[in-house]
Amino acid sequence: MTIVLADSNDLVRAGLRSIIATQTDLSIVGEATSNEELIEQLKSFQTEIVLIDFTSIGFNIDVISKIQKLNPAIKFIAITPEQNAQTLVDALRLGVMSYVKKDCELSEIVNAVTETNHGNKFFCGQILETIQKAEIDVNDLDFDSFSCEAVILSQRENEIIKLVAEGNTNGKIAELLFLSNHTVNTHRKNIMSKLGVKNTAGIVMYAVKMNIVSPNKFLFAPSN
Repeated sequence: MTIVLADSNDLVRAGLRSIIATQTDLSIVGEATSNEELIEQLKSFQTEIVLIDFTSIGFNIDVISKIQKLNPAIKFIAITPEQNAQTLVDALRLGVMSYVKKDCELSEIVNAVTETNHGNKFFCGQILETIQKAEIDVNDLDFDSFSCEAVILSQRENEIIKLVAEGNTNGKIAELLFLSNHTVNTHRKNIMSKLGVKNTAGIVMYAVKMNIVSPNKFLFAPSN
């Protein structure tokens, strides 16, 4: 299994090298410290998996979608410091297959690589906890599930979708729009009915897919 490490921090890459060296079936074929280096590495070597911290200096999330357009067979595992739930959803939407935190168990990093290579998604326990606290079910993160049929939403409903996708509670939305909690809750139920979704994750996915919110808006937002 061939791997490229993408992180601008020398110590982090050294740590990942040490972890991967314990596995006889894993081989690091390249290391990159910026978007440009990563693209060149992937042109030079046959690579199956990229371990990337898209929040580190020299990188951004856009490089993942660019690379996947060139070679959709490459699988990405994000390994970053703590991020908020919206950032995690945005990363998954833009091409990250599995996600672990930099301070997770060493075994989870190895498991992430193994499971991802087999075509399975993998999330370390801390990432799962962050997503679940935001009431987002990782099993619902299917951005291709929305049909192309027109959905007629009012201006107010679009406002609420945007605020929901940005992580606001019903109470906060009511405060921002000068509405009652009951009115916001009614709008929210109507929105889910129109979109054919069952929970907040569905609203978030719709908002990102339809560009009601930009993924880049949340990439470096502080965690909750």
